[in-house]
Parts: sequence; structure tokens; C-alpha cells
Amino acid sequence: MFVLLSIFMTLPALLLLGDPGGAPNSMAFAESAAIACGLGVLGLLATYRNTGDLKTRYMFVLTVSSWFIISLFAALPFYLSDNNISFVDAVFEGTSGITTTGATVFSGLDQMDRDLLLWRSILQWLGGIGIIGMFVAVLPFLRVGGMRLFATESSEWTEKGLPRMKTLSRGLLFVYVVFSVVAVVTYWLSGMTLFDAFNHGLTSIATGGFSTSDLSMGKFSDLILMEATLFMIIGSLPFFLFVREMHGQHGVLFRDKQVRLFLAILLVVPALMTVYHWWVSPVDFDLLHNYAITVFNITSVVTTTGYASEDYSAWGPLAFVVFFFLMFVGGCSGSTAGGMKIFRFQLSLIILREQLMRLLHPRAVFTRNYNNRAVSDEIISSMIAYTFIFLLCLLIITILLASLQLDFVTALSGALTSLTNVGPGLGEIIGPAGNFGPLPDAAKWILAVGMLMGRLEILSVVIVLTPAFWRH
Repeated sequence: MFVLLSIFMTLPALLLLGDPGGAPNSMAFAESAAIACGLGVLGLLATYRNTGDLKTRYMFVLTVSSWFIISLFAALPFYLSDNNISFVDAVFEGTSGITTTGATVFSGLDQMDRDLLLWRSILQWLGGIGIIGMFVAVLPFLRVGGMRLFATESSEWTEKGLPRMKTLSRGLLFVYVVFSVVAVVTYWLSGMTLFDAFNHGLTSIATGGFSTSDLSMGKFSDLILMEATLFMIIGSLPFFLFVREMHGQHGVLFRDKQVRLFLAILLVVPALMTVYHWWVSPVDFDLLHNYAITVFNITSVVTTTGYASEDYSAWGPLAFVVFFFLMFVGGCSGSTAGGMKIFRFQLSLIILREQLMRLLHPRAVFTRNYNNRAVSDEIISSMIAYTFIFLLCLLIITILLASLQLDFVTALSGALTSLTNVGPGLGEIIGPAGNFGPLPDAAKWILAVGMLMGRLEILSVVIVLTPAFWRH
């Protein structure tokens, strides 16, 4: 992983070879790549004779530690650059990038060095494919995450499962790269510069949200906003279903219950919010423009991308509340999106319906089915545990941020946006019109840890921190 990261660290300088501004921080990237590659090679030399199997305990340690350590290495180009970026800011930006959160401490992006902007986008693209692979192959093996509900033999670490996993991995990478290329070309043909198109193409499919301007996507046309909406939706759908479609299982994508509810939310909520806009400000109301910015910003929050075309927290009290609760939702399991995921809300409704029916028919026997598959008690218990630990972490992080003298809206929305990997929060400081730069360093460290916990489905981090995990 270190060696691969070092290879990608050379891309900003290589891709900007013909650029008039060049790569002013090429030395910082070279030093960062040398450090990462050197440690990676040392690790390979130290372990090349090890042919033992990876046990569950080792997989937990590997999964959690790799994301935390890669976040630190991702920060090196920022810290070693000539822009006087502090270590905590560099780590925050690197963590936000690799977890595809999109929260940023940087301002003045329009004048920022292009190699650093490119590195931010590459980080999010890498984080996106890393997240998909982790959710499809690793977390089901560890009995963590929503993909257990959709797991097949391809997520088994056995001799029988490995060939299927390799086929699935190649398919996931192919689909991810194709969608990324299509996004870049589409943006470019629609009026973006090639540099802007490349950056936004990478961060749209990764549902990351890093932009090349302080205005985010607000500097582009309504056509580009609608295109970005489409690509954010694609990034939030289960990529393993795209692979199944590619292998001839036509229709599986739109037969999936989580996909249908996810798309229904993105059809209904923007329509209602557009009507609300018209109701509160009917003068000079432009229906097409208002719908475009509404569906774009709502999709950005639901998919945890974090783009913004304007400060939606200033749309009124109702919009403020709606956007706050939309931050919980997230995309589908097996996608690049964060959040609590659609399927957990659907399972909660199944449990609620079952409990209500038990009040009417105490002796009845009920079966739980989701996508025509039985849902075991173990899956339900896991979902309940995740929901509890999520809310507990939200409470703890909010209290910690409030103890640093942050106001309630900033503390609560900051905690929520880090755990759900949305990006911008709410309020004047960290809202769509602001950034996380003014926060104290302690708050940035707390939020960086929150981003990583949210990205790793929280439970996989908590289990590694328990004394029982290390006892035997």
C-alpha cells in the first residue's frame, strides 16, 4: 500500500508537465514518495518469506491501522510544500481526502498551487476505490458493515472464494475507472477546463466533494450541476451491482430495494424543497434554475459528496432542518458514499412493522425478508449495535467540540459531518460558505479521527480499541 501510494504521489508532477504553472511543489511530492516507497520496500523485504494466512484478528488490525497510517502519509505533500501548512492542517486535509469526506481547511483554492489541488482529487479517487474494495471484500469477512446483507461467495477468504473475489475486484476497478473517465470527458465537453474537469470528475465518482474553487460548483452552469448530480448518484449506487449488470444479470440494479428507495428520496425531497422555495419567495422564481440547484445540493448532501453551489443553510429554517437530517442518510452499501446507508433505515422499518404486528398477533410467527433473502437475527443485532455506537460517538464528539468553546450548531453538525463523511457542516463557520480552517487544532484532530471511524463503519475501530481484543 505504501509503494502504491508513492506511485500516485508522482502523478501531480507528471500530469502538470505541460502546464504553464508547472508543479511548484514537485520536491515535496518527490520527498513524500521516497519516504512512502522506502518504508514500503522495507516492509516487503521484512515479510517476503511470510506465507501464513491472515487471521480475523490480523485483518482487523490491518484494516484499521492502514487507513489511519495512509492518512498520515497522504498529508506529507501538504506539510512538505512551500505553503506553510501546519501539520494538523495537513493531516486533516489528507484524512478528509482519503476518506472522501470533502471537509477542507484550505481557502483561496482559486489561487492555490495546482499540484496540491490535483493531489487532493487523486486522494479522494483512491479513497473511493479503496472504500468499495473494503466494503465488498474485507468488511463482510470481518462480519462488519452492511455488505454482509448482500455478500456472496466472493467475500469469503477461502480457496473457493478467492478466484471469484479476483474477478469481482477486476470488475469493480474497471467500472470505477470507466465512470471516472466518462465524468471527466463530460465535464470537459460541457465547458470546464481540462484541469477542472479532471479534478471534478475524480471527486464526483468518489463522492468526495473537493473542488478547485472556493465557490465549489457554484461557478459552473446549471447543465454541469445536473451532470454532477448524475455522477454523484452513480457513485452512491452499489458498484457490485454494476459488475453483475456487466456480466449479463440485467435489471439487478433497479430491482434492489435500497437503490429504489435511494432514488425515490432524490426524486421526492428536491421536488418538495423546490415547492418550498417558490412558496417563500415567489417573486422572480425561476423554476428550472431553482430545481437544478435544489436537486444538486440535496444530492450532494444525501450522497455525502459535499459539493455546494450556494449556501443552502441560508435557505430558511425548514431547509436548515431538512439538510441536517439528510446528513444521516448516505448512499447505498457497496458504494463510495458514507452516511448510515439506506438499507439500515429499511431494516428499521421492517423491525418496526414486525413489533407493531406482534401487538396485534402475539403468537404469530413473522419472517424478515429483504431483497427476497431472509434477514438473520445476527444482521439485525449488528444493525442495532451500529446505530447505538453511531449515536454514542455523535454525542461524545459533539461534547468534545463544545468543550472547545464551539457553538452548538458547529459542534453538532461538525460531529455529524465527520462521522457520515459528508464534508461541509452547518452554520457560519463550517457551513457550505465556510471551511474548517478557523477551528482550533484540537477540534481538527477530533474530527479527523471521526472521519476515519465513520469511514470504517465505527465498529471495526471500536473492537480494536477494546482490551479483550488484545488479551489472547
